[in-house]
Amino acid sequence: MRIGFLLVVVLGVVAVAAGTLGTLLSEWDAPPLEATQTGFRGLAMEQVSNPRTDAKMDALNQAPEPIYELEGDDDTKAWQVYENVPVLGHISQEAFDRLMAAITEWVAPEEEGCLYCHNEENLASDEVYTKGVARRMLQMTWHINRNWDNHVGATGVTCYTCHRGEPVPSEVWHENPGPPQARGMAASRAGQNLGSASVGVTSLPYDPFSSMLAGDAEIRVIPETALPVSIEIGTKQTEVTYGLMMHFSTALGVNCTTCHNSRSFFAWDQSPPQRTTAWHGIRMVREVNNRYIEPLHTVFPPERLGPLGDTLKTNCATCHHGQPKPLGGAPMVADYPSLRGPAQDPEMQPEEEPEAQ
Repeated sequence: MRIGFLLVVVLGVVAVAAGTLGTLLSEWDAPPLEATQTGFRGLAMEQVSNPRTDAKMDALNQAPEPIYELEGDDDTKAWQVYENVPVLGHISQEAFDRLMAAITEWVAPEEEGCLYCHNEENLASDEVYTKGVARRMLQMTWHINRNWDNHVGATGVTCYTCHRGEPVPSEVWHENPGPPQARGMAASRAGQNLGSASVGVTSLPYDPFSSMLAGDAEIRVIPETALPVSIEIGTKQTEVTYGLMMHFSTALGVNCTTCHNSRSFFAWDQSPPQRTTAWHGIRMVREVNNRYIEPLHTVFPPERLGPLGDTLKTNCATCHHGQPKPLGGAPMVADYPSLRGPAQDPEMQPEEEPEAQ
């Protein structure tokens, strides 16, 4: 009996060890690797990359070619031809038709096509909920391209940046209640110790997004002195912050030194310019989640919501998919200038479109 019990214990330990080793090996890059110096010598500011992994990521992140070129000689506006086009009515009919065809390829090529958002019997009808969602997402795209150039630059974003041919982007997040667990004193997991892929398969808190990319929790936790002088920022908040940093690293396929100087992680005046770009990106994602995405929770059906009833929101991986620049920096919005938005506030109706439309 005792031998049998010991055998079970030994086999359990071996299984755990094998699982841990498997996880480590899955995250391990075999040589040869490449190291590119990004800062001053002696500071270990290098970007380490795997050429084989980079080649795979490049192949997976190819931007589609424009479906066809615009002739550009048609001044007829979309609202003059189609009914109920309050968001895109200001662009030409030709640009409208091409953009609709492109969005079908970007968002629902394997589903219902145009009927993913439209009623087949009445294309002007708003009865399909995805049509209202698409309008709001177009306004979101305008807002990002017009007001967040300090993060997206001239490259901009399109629907494809996030969707990649899928109705629901593959890289999204929701409030994570975690797996079922024991009650009482055994229920002190504190949202961590699960080895989640969302935080680089570490045991850090597996939902750093709710407080950091939807809420406005403080991210700066590294002190500016050798010894701590206050306890305003606790251990748990620090762990959540590092969980978010692990997400950044995985989502962009980069090292910490892409944004930080390794001799002084807190010092802005010694950090690479990418840190400023990331700072704006954090605030852009917060605004997108709170202003455009979360308010849609009353529009989405239950199967499109998280287990706690919140919407599926965006984080860095939603656009980047393991690359420092989404789609390798392909400037897709240059091919679809209507996604930069109208001249007036994108929240307003186009001036030339009658209210009756």
